[in-house]
Amino acid sequence: MKIKLEKQHYQWGLTAFLVILCSVIAFFLLFRLDIVGNTLGIIIGVLAPFIYGLIMAYLICPIYNFSVSRSYSLLNKGKYKFKHDLTFAKVIGTVISTAVLIIVIAGILWMIIPGLVENIVKVIEMLPSGLEKFTAWVDVKFANIPFAKETIDDWSKNATDYLIDFATNTILPHSGTLAATISGTLLGALGAMMDFIIGIIICIYFLNIKDTLAAQAKKFIVANFKESRAEAILEGADYTNRTFGGFISGKIIDSAIIGILCFIVMSIFGWEYSLLISCIIGITNIIPFFGPFIGAIPSAMLLLMVNPMHCLYFVILIILLQQFDGNILGPKILGDSTGLASFWVLFAVLVGGGLFGFPGMVLGIPVFAVIYAYCSRAINRKLQRKGFSTNTRDYKVDKYRTCRPKKKKKPDLDDPDDEINIGVYLSDEVAETTEEELKEAEEAGHEIMEATLVEFQDAEENDNNESD
Repeated sequence: MKIKLEKQHYQWGLTAFLVILCSVIAFFLLFRLDIVGNTLGIIIGVLAPFIYGLIMAYLICPIYNFSVSRSYSLLNKGKYKFKHDLTFAKVIGTVISTAVLIIVIAGILWMIIPGLVENIVKVIEMLPSGLEKFTAWVDVKFANIPFAKETIDDWSKNATDYLIDFATNTILPHSGTLAATISGTLLGALGAMMDFIIGIIICIYFLNIKDTLAAQAKKFIVANFKESRAEAILEGADYTNRTFGGFISGKIIDSAIIGILCFIVMSIFGWEYSLLISCIIGITNIIPFFGPFIGAIPSAMLLLMVNPMHCLYFVILIILLQQFDGNILGPKILGDSTGLASFWVLFAVLVGGGLFGFPGMVLGIPVFAVIYAYCSRAINRKLQRKGFSTNTRDYKVDKYRTCRPKKKKKPDLDDPDDEINIGVYLSDEVAETTEEELKEAEEAGHEIMEATLVEFQDAEENDNNESD
């Protein structure tokens, strides 16, 4: 007997197969996390040049677009028309944007690396004398407070003993292992540098084929989804691009301004390590909430070893800069690019940093903003289908119902058996409706009150007549 399989049977078989496959994958992910992590590490290492290139292309894409558009308009402005004007415009845009990228990266490295190496050497050289100066300063300032003086002296002595013990018992016995670790780190740094150089080349390719890649992605979406679904996906992609682009570019500009202001103020007052500290403050300021503290704490400790009063002034400067950034500069540049409340911004930074470190702290906010927007849109659509309000304020006072309930029967004034509650009736009528219905309810209320007064007066006259 031949068994005839219908389309529904194939669908059931495919569903069962997918369920089993997902179960196996979930089991493997849960009980083989080390293998999954190593595999992901290998994949990320192989794709590192493409990741670097994509990130750099995304960051300098506004510069590229502006350069191409201006070059194209200038080439077509005169009487002479170039045969390959768009190609020339793309070449000019690529050269300008790549030059800006290289200049910015080289400038940051030039400011940070030499100063960092020099200052590390200085700190190592001045560490013993710096601790002695700090101890003497504490003795003078806290001479009249014995308890505070003893506490700080104990802290200073413990720190010195710990450093000496760490150098003699940890670094020296394991010098061979340390040398091998340093060698591996240098090789890893050279590999990362090669990936970065290849990433610049890939960045140039991305910039020149981004329109083609976007068109191919749009073609794939339109071919595989319904028109309404495809439009929703494309709108979501556009919103994601605007959210990421607005936040990242705005945060970079904001942090650069803060770093420059810090450098100007420190240079005016002649504080030590102004260039190095300003770079640290500018880079860490990209991280919301915790970035200023992450950069300010090591910078303040560095100044504390040189001049404690400069350290105090620096802390005051950081507080003033962050107030200026949070209340004036940040809102002007970023605006409401993410649409998140402060609580969700803090949540995104903590979760992103806990899962992915520094990149997670920076990108956690736009990622969470996109997820929040999609969830909010889905919830609002379901509320609209049910006929409820989508305004959050309405749910604070329980006025979320937009579909009118059935109207209550109006009272019959001529029917003495029709018992009514005037207060409930009037409150219900006013809560649900228009001005005309409100007037009708008021008129009905007046009639009820007049009828009640007439009955009351008749009752009083009857009582008086009976008493007479």
